[in-house]
Amino acid sequence: MDKSKWVWMPHAGHFILGDRCKFKLNTYVGKYIVSTVGELWNPEGSRRIHAKIHDARWYAKHFGLKGDNFDHEYMSRFGYEDIGCDRKYETMVFKAQKAKDTCCPYRIIVADEVDFNAYNNSKDATKGHMKLCKKWSVK
Repeated sequence: MDKSKWVWMPHAGHFILGDRCKFKLNTYVGKYIVSTVGELWNPEGSRRIHAKIHDARWYAKHFGLKGDNFDHEYMSRFGYEDIGCDRKYETMVFKAQKAKDTCCPYRIIVADEVDFNAYNNSKDATKGHMKLCKKWSVK
């Protein structure tokens, strides 16, 4: 499938917490959807629990911070959450079919992926997404 015919869709294509990911690439290529997600950013309450469990000392020092101030300090200390074992980003490829939505004209038809890659930075995730788009656009 010619790259000009790829369809870019504006949301996560997979991952149950995809709506909480800041990084999302979701592309229809041929008969497949290539979905990349990463940069998982949970709600503040979840991050506070995470901080209390993983670094109680840090949490006691920053407990009183609110909003952006807490977010900044949390990001500096912990960063984004892993979305799987030792990975911050992942790409999965699924078989796709036409959908009735105008926003996203294609949808995943089976839950089992046909391909997968994991990454730990946005540069590699972007390159990996494009590589799998090219690979599966000719299948």
